[in-house]
Amino acid sequence: MKVRLFEIFTSVEGEGILYGTKTLFIRLAGCPFTCFYCDTKESLPLDSGTEYAIEEANRLIDSNLQRQTYKVNFTGGDPLIQHQAVALLAKHVQDKKIPTYLESSCFDIDRFNHVLPFIDIVKIEFKTKDSDFVDSDHYEKLIDNTMKCLKSSIEAKKITYIKIVVSSKTKLDEFKELVNQIFKIVSKDDIDGFIIQPTYGISEPSLDLLLNLYDVVYPYYIDVKVVPQLHKFIGAP
Repeated sequence: MKVRLFEIFTSVEGEGILYGTKTLFIRLAGCPFTCFYCDTKESLPLDSGTEYAIEEANRLIDSNLQRQTYKVNFTGGDPLIQHQAVALLAKHVQDKKIPTYLESSCFDIDRFNHVLPFIDIVKIEFKTKDSDFVDSDHYEKLIDNTMKCLKSSIEAKKITYIKIVVSSKTKLDEFKELVNQIFKIVSKDDIDGFIIQPTYGISEPSLDLLLNLYDVVYPYYIDVKVVPQLHKFIGAP
């Protein structure tokens, strides 16, 4: 089996509930979606990056793995595009007793479930309608798959948290509807975090909007946090 990797590097985790941790990032090539705020557009083409045999990729991981690395983050692109390869690479990392972390839009429950046994920490990212991830005709199908992935991760007892990227385009009523949908299927005790992440450098939301979005989530989950992309502010990749 082959895998296309766009890049592999060690940096400081800049997002989510584990921001600030030393992390090996494995960025996989390929994502057919169209989020307007994407900051890794160069990795989106399915033929970007370099193709490796799985054994070669495992050796590349080993050679880049620094001492005292907290976790290994499979990111993209979207890792579920190459779900079979990700499962094999993540198993290799787990065998080293290092936590594995999946960063995905969770657009396909079957691909997600294939990878899940080899992942320790799962970020479930819900896309808002204004993200342009998919067109309006396919949005409900996307959310349905993301909801199923959320339930599957919780049932598998993985460390599971939710992230939603918001911008100045985010509509408060649509955000309320999405949050209400989420907490119809999960309780506050099911998840390990809820992150509202403002866009950076494009359509940045105002403080007033961020506070209003925070107030939507708070009645359901009092530990909700607004967390910007830390790595952008310290010049890390």
